[in-house]
Amino acid sequence: MNSEKIFNLPKYTQRRQDLRKNSTIPEKRVWEKLRKEQLGFKFRRQHGIGHYIVDFYCPERKLVIEIDGESHFSDEGKEYDYQRDNYLQGVGLKVLRFTNAQITENLDGVLAVIQGIVNEK
Repeated sequence: MNSEKIFNLPKYTQRRQDLRKNSTIPEKRVWEKLRKEQLGFKFRRQHGIGHYIVDFYCPERKLVIEIDGESHFSDEGKEYDYQRDNYLQGVGLKVLRFTNAQITENLDGVLAVIQGIVNEK
């Protein structure tokens, strides 16, 4: 990653706080399993990276986890996610995306995927 400051830019502080206060149910369910290093690594929620705010970020593994609701499936949402993922990958991060339905229907499976990624060397 380049040396310019890209994490938690001050101009997005209020937005990050608002997103934390208004988490979706699937985000809350995932956070309950990621917080307090339950998977062996620290995760942050609603973490700013550049002008984006990601749902979850593991600094040690340079891993972003996104939980996609309905807005992500429109043409505009898909294009925004494509640009966002390109930016995040361009600064050296890996991006995992899960849908709300995946969280609701198979949280254990989602957590197994995340655990597998964080355990990679």
